[in-house]
Amino acid sequence: MMLIHRRINTELPSNQSNLPTRPSQMLNKRAAMSTKLGKVKYLDAAFGTAAKLEYSQTREYSFIHDSHYMYTRDQDQATNAEDVLFDMFKKEETGLVSVAEFLAALRITGLRKNDPRLQELTDNLKKEHANSGAQAISHETQKLDREQFRRIINPNIVLISRAFRHQFIIPDWSGFTKHIEDFYWKCKTNTEGKVASYIPQLARMNPEYWGVSVCTIDGQRFSIGDTSIPFTLQSCSKPLTYAIALDRLGQEMVHQYVGQEPSGRNFNELVLDYNKKPHNPMINAGAILVCSLLKTLVKPEMGLAEKFDFAMNYFKRLAGGENLGFNNAVFLSEREAADRNYALGFYMREHRCYPEKTNLQEVMDFYFQCCAMEANCETMAVMAATLANGGICPITEEKVLKPDSVRDVLSLMHSCGMYDYSGQFAFKVGIPAKSGVSGSLLVVIPNVMGICTWSPPLDPLGNSCRGVQFCEELVNEFNFHRYDNLKHATNKKDPRRHKYETKGLSIVNLLFSAASGDVTAMRRHRLSGMDMTLSDYDGRTALHLAASEGHLDCVEFLIEHCGVPHDPKDRWGKRPVDEAETFGHMQVVEYLNNYALARKTELENKQNECIDNNSCRKPPETAVQSPLP
Repeated sequence: MMLIHRRINTELPSNQSNLPTRPSQMLNKRAAMSTKLGKVKYLDAAFGTAAKLEYSQTREYSFIHDSHYMYTRDQDQATNAEDVLFDMFKKEETGLVSVAEFLAALRITGLRKNDPRLQELTDNLKKEHANSGAQAISHETQKLDREQFRRIINPNIVLISRAFRHQFIIPDWSGFTKHIEDFYWKCKTNTEGKVASYIPQLARMNPEYWGVSVCTIDGQRFSIGDTSIPFTLQSCSKPLTYAIALDRLGQEMVHQYVGQEPSGRNFNELVLDYNKKPHNPMINAGAILVCSLLKTLVKPEMGLAEKFDFAMNYFKRLAGGENLGFNNAVFLSEREAADRNYALGFYMREHRCYPEKTNLQEVMDFYFQCCAMEANCETMAVMAATLANGGICPITEEKVLKPDSVRDVLSLMHSCGMYDYSGQFAFKVGIPAKSGVSGSLLVVIPNVMGICTWSPPLDPLGNSCRGVQFCEELVNEFNFHRYDNLKHATNKKDPRRHKYETKGLSIVNLLFSAASGDVTAMRRHRLSGMDMTLSDYDGRTALHLAASEGHLDCVEFLIEHCGVPHDPKDRWGKRPVDEAETFGHMQVVEYLNNYALARKTELENKQNECIDNNSCRKPPETAVQSPLP
């Protein structure tokens, strides 16, 4: 039995003309025609390096996805990761690496040059530039020899080698971000909704603003649109203050004062649950009470100014030190238009909801301050990614929150985070999210990424129209819904897998099933929508394997139920009937010959019939896979 032992070669056809069209295709063909193909050589330019890695992995050298080591076919050329990277990026003419091209290729993997984890790389480049006598205009335009390159990237080699080996949570980052761009432009045409007007400062926002930022748990970043324009957090601060309270006080203490149930009422309605507590921390009453817990029970010796700094510092740590500010105009505007919130505060004081010694005026001011904190999409995406990463900031690797606290926050974001649309959003989109009246939407895909969208026009329920549409587009394309089946949802993509991993595993599973005579497994493959004509690198199909092993029931299933061609040829020109004859499986030989004869007779009859009717079209020479019933 000949099965596949060729790394990724199961996924790539031997005919290079079948490679997908991409901007770097001409460069790949030029590399393939080079006389260097048979030797261990590396790409001579970094432009488009991430796109060319797929080609080079199977043709020149390999990156092992499940190992800590990179290897080449000639260990004398590169003995470690630094050498592999240097040989990949060096110019053949000069033998030097362009720092600009290296950083550009690193960005394609999702890492930015200002990533805090790459600070040593930046510092080393600046030192090298200073020591070189300023031959280059800046530290990013200099050229490095092997020793310089190794010395500079060595402190960050683990992160950098993971990036170029596609070992991040989203391996094909450029392919994934292409989908994000498509969703962005599709949602940009959405002109529904109105900008919130009950806070005068918010009403002045341009309804055309639209931005999307993504940050994965590995710190891969992507932004498109108006992602650098600041906006106030508003209700997006509620899961953050709730997370701080859980982290400092614990779940039991916090939920003595606030419930965990969706209210089924407006977010600012004067109503408490049957225990005379706010329903949950994601509505105004619950968020005000959480602020009272932070103000009164967490470091009670702090004054209002110190407590504001305390909360701001927490938010900055969640954001990995990204830009975070405070909009005093919105704070004053919100405090002046806060009759309903004050009514909620007094209503809860009437029912003794607060801890002892609570100063209601200071609590309300602290609540308005948290809502008036100002960030942009990029900052909020990192915050969301910290929640997705169990409380560890992906770009600083600092543990900001306990995993149990984050779990509770995400549970309530899932059930209560989208105002009165929470149930429908959980049903349609199925991922934790929190919206704010400024138009922001904080989206968390646990263990994968955080996303922030921002567009001021809101629907009647107070959620960003474009933000909700973006989430629906995202979940329609990818299996991010919490209840999507990761194994059998064949109609959705899984960006967590390598670009060809799904197809490669499918080929392996299908061929093993055929070779072992497991008809039940083959039925499952067909019912899942798998293409039963898939072949390995050598062009050997499931029918080849079943015939060579003499599994007549598998051969009959593939021919009669799946409608696969009965005489495909592998790279050596062998057909399934040839395999069966070689290994002495005469029943299979007889069956295939009889089928071929019957098929030939059937085609001849159809040909004669259409000639008699003068409506002849040339019939297909081979059968195609029949559709599922």
